[in-house]
Formats: sequence, structure tokens, C-alpha cells
Amino acid sequence: MLYTLALQHVPNIGAITAKKLIGFCGSPEAVLKEKKQNLLKIDGIGEFILSQLFQKNHVLEAEKELQFIEDNNIKATYFKASNYPEKLKHCIDAPILLFQTGAIDLNKKHIISIVGTRKITTNGIAFCEKLIATLEPYNPIIISGFAYGTDITAHKNAIKHNLQNVACLAHGLNQIYPKVHKKYMAAVERNGGFLSDFWSTDPFDRNNFLKRNRIIAGLSEATIVVESAEKGGSLVTADIAHSYNRDVFAVPGRPTDTQSIGCNNLIKQQKAHMLSTPLDVPYILNWQLEDKEKPAIQKQLFVELDPTEKIIYNYLKDNNKQQLDLIALNCNMPIFKVSGTLLNMELKGVVRPLPGKLFEVV
Repeated sequence: MLYTLALQHVPNIGAITAKKLIGFCGSPEAVLKEKKQNLLKIDGIGEFILSQLFQKNHVLEAEKELQFIEDNNIKATYFKASNYPEKLKHCIDAPILLFQTGAIDLNKKHIISIVGTRKITTNGIAFCEKLIATLEPYNPIIISGFAYGTDITAHKNAIKHNLQNVACLAHGLNQIYPKVHKKYMAAVERNGGFLSDFWSTDPFDRNNFLKRNRIIAGLSEATIVVESAEKGGSLVTADIAHSYNRDVFAVPGRPTDTQSIGCNNLIKQQKAHMLSTPLDVPYILNWQLEDKEKPAIQKQLFVELDPTEKIIYNYLKDNNKQQLDLIALNCNMPIFKVSGTLLNMELKGVVRPLPGKLFEVV
């Protein structure tokens, strides 16, 4: 583990080059102890790549990161280990080390990623909700990036339907971005968790989001783009998935809808299946329901609400969609209390959030 971390820390050596070096030498430790002139014999390995390989600071920094991993009960998985995600193993640029927290179990047949714009529309939210509700009987794992908009919509609905969901982060496991989503962490980790190939010391860099996208695409059997403008990170994820020969789905929209241009282009360029109904996913991927289904859990017809939740529920029922500030004002409650209560009600399935800090009864 120590020498794998040290190799991962070397500038100019990415996952592809690291795997080439390990393949030649046999192990990360052997790479760091090999003579430079021998490594230069490897095709594609030059002076620039090896210029910082033998600096002592890599092992010293690896010792610190290893201590952080141990202190925080983080699981680090080597790319040659039997428990490394199977689908990711087939991706040439998959990380040599993958860090995770929570209760992730990727040994399931159906794994999909759901991505899209951070400026998701009401229609996008509704489609994402319907998609996950429709796919629930197939018990898929939901992968996304824990960002604003489409990502967090997918995670929250996976929680609601008790589906395992995995958040791939663009930073180390010592932080959460955006911070406002920290309130969902415990629910994700109860049935899923967080993945990253970034260190706790890695600086926060927006380019990391593009690097993170290869893991989202690589873990998944298929990537679903719910909404996207003409340019965006979700289109990068779709392109990566396409390069991995994975299925890509895109939800079509009207030509005048700015948040559908990216999806429409994917379909037009024949890089994605047109996803007009959620049932297109199991049909195209040839998913079959298990003959021996799990015992059905009867949904509650009447969800039990505490007194505070009843006040907010009755207010929303009488006044339709309302903003958070107005709910707090008219229910005579502080905003922080209303916000926390609405989250609990959302997880119970009795209210749903809408763009613009609006909430409504389901």
C-alpha cells in the first residue's frame, strides 16, 4: 500500500503510465527501486516522466496519507485486487488505488450512472424520480457525482427507494463538496458510500471533476444523461462511457429547451439511445426480473408525521408550491428548523423539492 501511494503521488505519472511501470517491474515497490536506465527501455517512458520518480518526498507523503486512511477507516483497493470493481478493471485509465467509505457492494448485476446538468428543470426532476421508481424492482445500484441538480436528485431518490447508491467525488474523502449536501452523507453510507481516487491533500480543482467522470462511467453498465446544455461535464461522462463501449442513454427534449441541447445532440450523433420512457433502460439492457423476488415490503398508506411535520404538511397542502422562506414565515418557525423538517419529510416521501427553493406535497 505504501509504495502504491508513493507511485500515485509522482507528478507526470498517471494511471496508464503507472500500470505500464508496474507491469514491467512487477510491483509499485519494484518500480521505485528499479534503475532509471532500465525503466527508460519501456516503450513510451522518457526522461520527463521519470524526472521526479526517485524523489524521497513521495514515500514520506505516502506515509502521511496512509495514516489518514487508517485513522478514518477508509478502504483502499489496489487495481489488481480481486475486490476492485469488476467493470472498472476493464478501463485502461482506471486508478491504481481507489478509496471508499460506507457499505459499498458492487457485486451486483445492474449498475447505472445518472448524470446531468446542475441547473435541472422541474421536468428533469420529475423524469429522474419516475426513472428510479420504475427501475426499483430491478434493484440497480445508482452511481452519480453528489453535485447540485441531477446528481443529488438521483442520490435522494435512490435513498427514497432503498437502492444502493454510490457518490463519486472529485476530491479527497476528508471533505464534501458542496457542503450543503453533507446532510445526505449518513443516508448514502447506510446503503452505499463514497468513492474517490484523490488524496486528502489534493487541492480542490475544478479539473478534478472531469477526472472523476471516468470513474462514474467506468463503474457503470450504462450512463443516463437526464438533461444537459450544449456543453457540460455530463457530456464528458457520456463520451467516456461511449469510449468504454458502454451503453449511453439521453432523455430527449424540445429543440428550444436549453437544458436539452446536449441530450438531443448525443442522440443525433448516435452516441446515445433515446430514452423516452424509463422502461427503455431494462428493455435495451436486457434486464430480467429475478424469478424469486424479494419479499414485498408493503408501503405505508399513511406516513406518521410529528406535530411540526403536520403543520408544514397542512400548510403546503392548502397553499400548493411554496418557497422555504414563506413556509418558515407562515408556519412561525425558524428557517433552520423548517429546512431540517422538510428533509425528513422528503425522505418519508411526503414532500418534494423544486427549483428555486420551492417545496410541494407529493
